[in-house]
Amino acid sequence: MVQVCANGSRAGVDGAVVPLSPESIAESVAAAVTAGATDVHVHPKTPCGRDSLSPRVLAATLDAVRARVPVPVPVGVTTGAWAEPDPAVRAARVRTWTVLPDHASVNWHEPGAEQVAAALIERGVGVEAGLWSGTDGPALFERSPLAPRVLRVLAEVTDTDPATARETARELLSAVGAAHGRPVLLHGEEAGTWPVLRLAGRLGLATRVGLEDTLCLPDGRRAASNAELVTAGLAEWASARRSGRA
Repeated sequence: MVQVCANGSRAGVDGAVVPLSPESIAESVAAAVTAGATDVHVHPKTPCGRDSLSPRVLAATLDAVRARVPVPVPVGVTTGAWAEPDPAVRAARVRTWTVLPDHASVNWHEPGAEQVAAALIERGVGVEAGLWSGTDGPALFERSPLAPRVLRVLAEVTDTDPATARETARELLSAVGAAHGRPVLLHGEEAGTWPVLRLAGRLGLATRVGLEDTLCLPDGRRAASNAELVTAGLAEWASARRSGRA
C-alpha cells in the first residue's frame, strides 16, 4: 500500500504546487490515485491556510475529495495537536464532525492522544497511530489498551539526514516491535523520505509519499505534483523490493 500525503502542515510559502483549498486538494489527490496511490491522507485547511479540525472545514475537504476519488480508496485526516492544542477540545471536535473520514492519524506522543483515539474509535473512524522517532510514542503505544484496536501504525522517521535516516528507521521499527499485531506503514520526511521509502520496500512494508513529506523527487528536482511523487515512490519501492536494495 502506498498512501499519498497530499499537503501536511505546509502553506503557501512552500509553493503553488502544495494544495490548500478543498478543490485543489481534491484535484491533486485524484491525480495521485490515478498514478497509483491506494490510500489518502490530507490536512483540511481554513481559507487562510491553517490546519483545522472544524467540522465545517473537514466536511468541505472530505466532500470535495470523495467527489473526485473512487469510493474504495480510503480518505484520512490529521488530528495533530498543532491544529488544536487542548486535548479535550481536540476530542470534542471529533465528536462534532458531521462528515467522517475513513481514518485519522493520532500522534501517540502528544498529550491526550488516547483521549482523541478513543473519540475516533467511538465514532467508527479508523485510527492511524503515529509513532515518531525520537519520542516516547512507541513506549506509550506499547502500554496503551487502545493499541490492539488501531487501524495501523504510522512509523514516522523524523531524522531528515539522508545518511542516517535509514538506521533511525531500523531503530524505530525495533522500538515499535510487534505493534500489537497491527500493520505498519513506514515513512520519512524531507531528505530522509527516499532512503526510508526504499527501506520500506526492502522490508515489504506499506509506505507513503507526497508533498507533506517532501517537495523533491529522488534526484533532488522539485516535484510538480503529488502524482509525480507517487509515480516515483512506487518505482523506488518496487525496485528496492525486487533487488533487496535499501
